[in-house]
Amino acid sequence: MAALRDLVEFQLQNAQALNELLENEKIAITSRVSADIEACAKQKLTLVSQLNNTDQRIANHPEVSTLAEDNELSQMVTEIRTLVARCQEANTVNGEALARAKMSFNKLNNLMQQSLGKTGMTYTETGKTRGVSTLGTNLKA
Repeated sequence: MAALRDLVEFQLQNAQALNELLENEKIAITSRVSADIEACAKQKLTLVSQLNNTDQRIANHPEVSTLAEDNELSQMVTEIRTLVARCQEANTVNGEALARAKMSFNKLNNLMQQSLGKTGMTYTETGKTRGVSTLGTNLKA
């Protein structure tokens, strides 16, 4: 029973850590710090993997039936399920926020590309590049 309790406690810790991480990810997304977003994504993959592995170990445990019988374990399982449901919701919200941020970035990038297209690039007599805003429009002949 002690081994099963340890697994359930570990599962609860991972669910709590994932919940916290998703809050940090939301902050990273809203502040648009790509390094933090990437770090959160990597940590999230690790925690989700640990949750899945621990879930399999609990499901295959010989005393798994005590999860429903023992009040303390049953309460922890309920708390884990509640946290995981919250995490799924937060992950969906974060994913939508990332998609919106990506769309905004793409629009800005397209505007920048269009703006750069209005200025041309040419070469000087020494072979160096030079930006020209009047490429071909100031001809007199």
